[in-house]
Amino acid sequence: MNIAEFHKEIASGVPAPVYLFCPHKGPKVSTYEPMLAEQAVQAAIERFVEPSMRDLCFTMYYADESDPREVVNNALTVPFLTERRVIVVHRADHYQFETVGKPILSYIETPSDTTLMLLVATQIDRRLKLFKVCERAGRIVECPELKEDEVLKWARREIEARGKTIQTAALQQLFARTGKHLSDVRNAVEIICNYIGERESIEEKDVEAACSDVDEEEVWALTDAIAASNTTKAIRVLRELIEPNKNEFQILGSINWLLRTAYGVAAGGEAGASINRFAADKVKPLATKLGLAKFRDAFALCIETDLLFRSTGVDRSLALELLVIKLAAPRNRPA
Repeated sequence: MNIAEFHKEIASGVPAPVYLFCPHKGPKVSTYEPMLAEQAVQAAIERFVEPSMRDLCFTMYYADESDPREVVNNALTVPFLTERRVIVVHRADHYQFETVGKPILSYIETPSDTTLMLLVATQIDRRLKLFKVCERAGRIVECPELKEDEVLKWARREIEARGKTIQTAALQQLFARTGKHLSDVRNAVEIICNYIGERESIEEKDVEAACSDVDEEEVWALTDAIAASNTTKAIRVLRELIEPNKNEFQILGSINWLLRTAYGVAAGGEAGASINRFAADKVKPLATKLGLAKFRDAFALCIETDLLFRSTGVDRSLALELLVIKLAAPRNRPA
């Protein structure tokens, strides 16, 4: 099943009980686009979870942090005041299915008809029991990297969803600067849409201005200061970045990129495979400082800052400073 077929099935209101989102297996190489899985999961949540009932019928797990027996017990619990319970399990491939992960396999074989379970695996061995059981009793949803023309269409839809239009030359310029990873594309779209303000049409000059590179040396200096928990230096470098009238959204995007890159280094495997050696070496101290356990908090802080940016009257420079102070806090303090 591809992503389009998944969205159609979810929209019908009659989903399968279990879906496994995983890489696409091509003739020579497997590829994976996490944004496709993320958007698909969000679409399912919006379709089946009433916001007022979220605490009662929706749970998100991370396989490397959760007991599979707890996941299964939750999945078998009849939902209260709602038709369907929704459970999302990220990094599902981390379960050891020959041992502690067996309850998950047993559940997938005979799933509850009042629960929708969404399993997300960034890598998958198709010989494993998880894949075979999901293929037999649920649905496999492949999330491949998109081709250039598909990325351009995706970016245009993201822009139109924000009430904007974009000229063809500007769209090509956007792709040239971001590449085909959808998280980078979406980040650039956010920056550009905020940069043009009330104007509706995005021109090539807007892309060039909004997505111009933040001074590289200062970005690495900020990385080093955060990794060393040197709050004073981190704030000084941040102010140097802001000083030349940089776009605050652009700087927030750079911090997001630093965290994503550091996470890839910390996680290893396919998550870090596409990171060039230079960038990996630069962010390694940051990856070590945070460790895998702290990245969720770090990403949450960035989302929080993005929301602050959109609040009326908020001093964006101050919001960035608060973000950097929290990220630079010593590891034994809350992020």
